[in-house]
Amino acid sequence: MNTQVVSRERSIFLSKLSFPTSSSDSRLQDEGNNSDVEGKVKNRLLSMWNNVKYGMKLKTNFSKESPVWLLGKCYRRIESPSSDSTELGTDVAAFQSQSEIASSDDEGFEGFKKDFISRLWLTYRREFPILNGSNYSSDCGWGCMLRSGQMLIAQALVCHILGRDWRWQPDHQPTTRESFIEVVNHRKIIKWFGDKPSRNSPFSIHTLVALGEASGKKAGDWYGPGFVAHLFRQAFKRASEDNYEFDSLTVCVAQDCAVYIKDVMEECTDKNGKWKSLILLIPVRLGAEKFNSIYAPCLTTLFSLKQCIGIIGGRPKHSLYFVGYQDDKLIHLDPHYCQEVVDVWAVDFPLTSFHCRSPRKIHLSKMDPSCCIGFYCPTKESFFNLIEIVQPLVIPPGRTDSPGSEYPMFIFCDGYSRDAQLSPKKLPPSELEYSMDSSTDGDDMGTEAFEIL
Repeated sequence: MNTQVVSRERSIFLSKLSFPTSSSDSRLQDEGNNSDVEGKVKNRLLSMWNNVKYGMKLKTNFSKESPVWLLGKCYRRIESPSSDSTELGTDVAAFQSQSEIASSDDEGFEGFKKDFISRLWLTYRREFPILNGSNYSSDCGWGCMLRSGQMLIAQALVCHILGRDWRWQPDHQPTTRESFIEVVNHRKIIKWFGDKPSRNSPFSIHTLVALGEASGKKAGDWYGPGFVAHLFRQAFKRASEDNYEFDSLTVCVAQDCAVYIKDVMEECTDKNGKWKSLILLIPVRLGAEKFNSIYAPCLTTLFSLKQCIGIIGGRPKHSLYFVGYQDDKLIHLDPHYCQEVVDVWAVDFPLTSFHCRSPRKIHLSKMDPSCCIGFYCPTKESFFNLIEIVQPLVIPPGRTDSPGSEYPMFIFCDGYSRDAQLSPKKLPPSELEYSMDSSTDGDDMGTEAFEIL
């Protein structure tokens, strides 16, 4: 059925390709136009096939009983918490104030919907300006990790400029100065990711591809999560040259699963001794070829931290932006839906394509072991609070007194990286590999009883 749809649409598009053939001059004149039209047809067919293959489902089922964690916020049915709860992530609640927990709980699942929809959704686009040195006017089929990275960074910018508690209200007209400023800043953040080769869009796919060329990457190549983390570090340094708003924000990328504290302190302290807000990106590999189940509770617990801005990873060769979890499934935003390019520099450009109304889920066992974890620390105190909280959480449970304690997800180290000779983190021993139950069905969506959107 899907093949028939694609074939039928392809015939419709190709039927429009008729060019004058009355003379050799007209053929030569139309050669360039013919090539342009054929390129657009190819992009449209590819994006159409991609949307059939990865088409967004409109309904997602969530359990009524289990809490949902979304980037440091917990949503659940309004009820008294059980003292003997064993839910993943509840141990982190001890580090958070009761007011923070109560404010999100009181909203219940309606609060989760508002929170999820407010995250920026950056997907494949088609018919944007051709990427320099290529014939690509769409990133459909190859740019998913770049888009996932954009969403991760966009979340950090939302926290930095609008705050974690900001919510998008699509039908709301601003009536106060504060709400008007929020609307302006919301659009400004989206503009920074606009699909055009402009220094006014410092995190566009054009900028990222151009930065990747220095390392041998080009448009059409597949980008790994660690490589994308370094691209954004470069993009931020470049952006700060043109925009004062990036002077108070910096990106640090961990080396070999190790965060060197003095490196971070040096990077985050400006020439006046003032702290810059920190986006900390930690590329990790949680297994050899498949995700190792010993890291499952470590990974999900990270979504309970208020500093967490998500994880980029996905299934093998299928990047996703993970923002939370419920039970043993990760909640994510999928960049694979191909949409028409939006001119974000037009007055009152439409916002609906930058916000997803359909959360999706994937079982932990299907996750690719290669991923990049993101944290946002607005203050020095927030950074040291993260160090204190996260170190015991990244060690697989029950292994603190065994050889497995050598295999945390990542570590914090005193000193500078230049003074250390740290080899890459060893992978877990083979007897611990691949113990995740692989009997799950092929559907990434949840099958519980609560329909949320």
